[in-house]
Amino acid sequence: MLNAFSYLNIVRRSKAEPQLISTYPEAWTSRYLRERFEKYDPVIIRAKQCSAPFEWGVDKLTTTTPRKGREIFEEAAHHGIRCGFSIPISTAAGLFAAVSFATDERKSSFQACIKHGTVLQFMSVLFHRQIRSLAARERQVGDTILSLREFECLDWASRGKSAWEISCILKISRATVAFHLENAKRKLGVKSITQAVARFASSR
Repeated sequence: MLNAFSYLNIVRRSKAEPQLISTYPEAWTSRYLRERFEKYDPVIIRAKQCSAPFEWGVDKLTTTTPRKGREIFEEAAHHGIRCGFSIPISTAAGLFAAVSFATDERKSSFQACIKHGTVLQFMSVLFHRQIRSLAARERQVGDTILSLREFECLDWASRGKSAWEISCILKISRATVAFHLENAKRKLGVKSITQAVARFASSR
């Protein structure tokens, strides 16, 4: 019997790849991320629309489930992910996360576990906060914590990439790159992007 866990963190209105921490089969998670299935996954779509934990599974699909969503469920089932329990986590700054507990059969042992939904929800929120805290420390330059985009833009600038090249790499406009670099410069308390890049490089 497969018992698996996943944590999916998404930046809304962004082309950035979602962050996935999971014990799902690697063959499935690799394909899921590569094909950007989170855009069509009925579980993620529902999680974005409600705040309450919910059950899902192949046996709960309805005639209104889009074809793409049904295909994702059917393919996941081939990897032993047939049903589960998901906990949406709404966060600030345009972030969204969902924690899921999955299994290959809706057995009594699984049903008994998800009856403790309040406990699972509490644990999921704590896990999410810990991941966010670790991510923030990774984006720290000296005593300053940069946003993900500010960090990415400075990182590429430190590798000698121009604003135009960074815009192509991150698939955002050149003006947006300039905006994030200016914000990073302001946060770091320096007068030029060159100084910001030097401060960034010395902190790595």
